[in-house]
Amino acid sequence: MTETSSGQIPVGIIGGTGLTELDGLEIVGEQRMDTPWGAPSDVLVHGRYGHQPVVFLARHGNPHRIPPHQVNYRANLWALREAGVETVVAVNAVGGIHADMGPARVVIPDQLIDYTWGRPSTYFEGELEQTTHIDFTYPYTAEVRRSLVRAARDRGIACSDFGTYAATQGPRLETAAEIVRLERDGCHLVGMTGMPEAVLAAELKMNYGCLALVVNWAAGKADHIITMEEIEAAIDEGMADIKQVLAGSMEALGALSSQSS
Repeated sequence: MTETSSGQIPVGIIGGTGLTELDGLEIVGEQRMDTPWGAPSDVLVHGRYGHQPVVFLARHGNPHRIPPHQVNYRANLWALREAGVETVVAVNAVGGIHADMGPARVVIPDQLIDYTWGRPSTYFEGELEQTTHIDFTYPYTAEVRRSLVRAARDRGIACSDFGTYAATQGPRLETAAEIVRLERDGCHLVGMTGMPEAVLAAELKMNYGCLALVVNWAAGKADHIITMEEIEAAIDEGMADIKQVLAGSMEALGALSSQSS
C-alpha cells in the first residue's frame, strides 16, 4: 500500500464534465503513468485537499476531449490503485429523470443499471487460470455514500441520497422514448460514464462512490430540447456545491482508506 510521507493513504477523485480541475487542491506533483491496459485519460495530480492527500484524475482529459465511450476506464482505475488509492469518489454530470432531480441538484445514487455496450468492462479476461465472478449487488460502497451525504447535510446543501443511475452509451443524448423506458426500468438519473467505472473499482476491491450533479432534465422531461447553454448554466450553479461536498467528506474518506488497508 502506498502512503504519503505523513502516513496517510490518498483519496482518489475522478472528475467528469465540469470538473477537469479542482479548486482548493494544493498540488504537490503530477505523475504520468502507463498501465497494462494503456494510458489513463490524463496525468495523475497529487495534492492535498485540506489535510487529506488526494490523487485527482480528469476522466475526459484536460482539456475535456475524450468522449464517454472512449474513456480508458481500465487504465484510469488501475493507475489510481497503483498510486495508492483505496477509496474513489467519482464526480458525474447526469440528466434528471426523477421529479426531485432537476438541474443543479446534487445526487448520491445507491444503484445503477448498465445499458452500455462494447466497452472493455473487466480485468478478468484473457488467459486466466479460472473464471472470476464478483458480487455487484450494491455497486456503491455504503461508507462512501454515507460520508458524502453527511458532508452535504452538514453544509446545508440540498441533495438526494438515493437514485438508480442509468449508464447509457453516448456520446449522443437519449431520445424521449428511451427515457420513458429508463423510467419504467426504475432509473432516476441518466449518464454516460457510470459504467464500467464502478465495476472495475469493485474488481480492484476499491471503495467507490458516485457524487452526481444533475445538469439537465432528461429528454422529454422539459418542454424544450436540451442545449449546451442550459447544461453549462447548471454546472456553473451546482459545481460549487459538489466541491463543498468533496471538501467536507475528505477526512471521513481518508479514515475509511486507512481502515481498508
